[in-house]
Amino acid sequence: MIERTLTSKLIALARKFQVITLTGPRQSGKTTLVRAAFPTLPYVSLEEPDIRQIALTDARGFFANFPAGAILDEVQNTPDLFSYIQKLVDDNRQIRFVLTGSSNFLLMEKISQTLAGRTAVLHLLPFSFDELKPDSEQYETLIFKGQYPRIYDRDIAPTDFYPAYIQTYVEKDVRLMKNIGDINAFIQFTRLCAGRVGQLLNYASLASDAGISPNTAKAWLSILESSYILYRLQPYHRNFNKRLVKSPKLYFYDTGVACSLLGIREASQINLHYMKGALFENLIINEFIKRCFHRGENRLPYFWQDNHGKEIDCLLVNGEKITPVEIKSGKTMSTSYFDNLQYWQQLTADSEAQGYVVYGGEQSIKNRFGALISWRQVENVPD
Repeated sequence: MIERTLTSKLIALARKFQVITLTGPRQSGKTTLVRAAFPTLPYVSLEEPDIRQIALTDARGFFANFPAGAILDEVQNTPDLFSYIQKLVDDNRQIRFVLTGSSNFLLMEKISQTLAGRTAVLHLLPFSFDELKPDSEQYETLIFKGQYPRIYDRDIAPTDFYPAYIQTYVEKDVRLMKNIGDINAFIQFTRLCAGRVGQLLNYASLASDAGISPNTAKAWLSILESSYILYRLQPYHRNFNKRLVKSPKLYFYDTGVACSLLGIREASQINLHYMKGALFENLIINEFIKRCFHRGENRLPYFWQDNHGKEIDCLLVNGEKITPVEIKSGKTMSTSYFDNLQYWQQLTADSEAQGYVVYGGEQSIKNRFGALISWRQVENVPD
């Protein structure tokens, strides 16, 4: 088992909270992690129809089987149980529950209603570079394979894993969250989203291409976001006396999912693919998100762009500290990579601020413009 960075935070919070909630995409390793971290707690999968039926029809009898608590997997399938969990932990300070779920919207909705203040909420995404340690693979291979544990644990070909993953996601999570009449239209919409990775999100254009209304497009994006398929990276709005774009950008939580939706069948295709730069950008921004989530922090980076087309791909914001990061898929060093960082420094009047460029090459080096960081050493970019 590859050790997950989140383990230490998970165990530490379990000493302070009677209920721990772990959410994240399907197949990101949530079940494996909680069973390893809490080996003495009974494990119950609420995706099994017979178990779910018992829990829903006789909740008191169900919980009587677990006097010290339990791991309840995919608990969003049984929302009525949350009120019982609230009463049990309020009455017994020794009981403990670990809840997992792959539908963030359904899970957080019930938590806010019944378990607010009683549970710590953590997020587990697929493997990070630090966990996977891809020392020998090229980044094109990582983009294509993605970082879902099962790809590596069972040596499953991405072309076999991801179509089945997407189909399972649609059949389970989408139907649970919203009654979408035309599932094929929804999958086509998801493919269109994959073709917009790294682009400013234009709801009207996306809706038009998908043959749906803008409101439907927004609703479907919310479904994809709440089930950890994609996310909207928000622009940084601090005004530097320039007109700034206010639309978010679209990225996928795993590049393997995006590649599958784009019809990429092997890693070598990425070298000449028109989406190569955007997919590399997606890969690196995901690492920054994983670094925060797997430390138990719920921070997302931003991007910055003005109306002249000047932009910074990623801003890591930590309180008053802002770290600008440009992301370039090229493997050869170039001082032009730092052009937008220099513009940013002039705009912010902070010539001392360290700028970083994460690029597709192997060497990391500092120069008078900033620091050039190999993608393999992205953890060296401070946040």
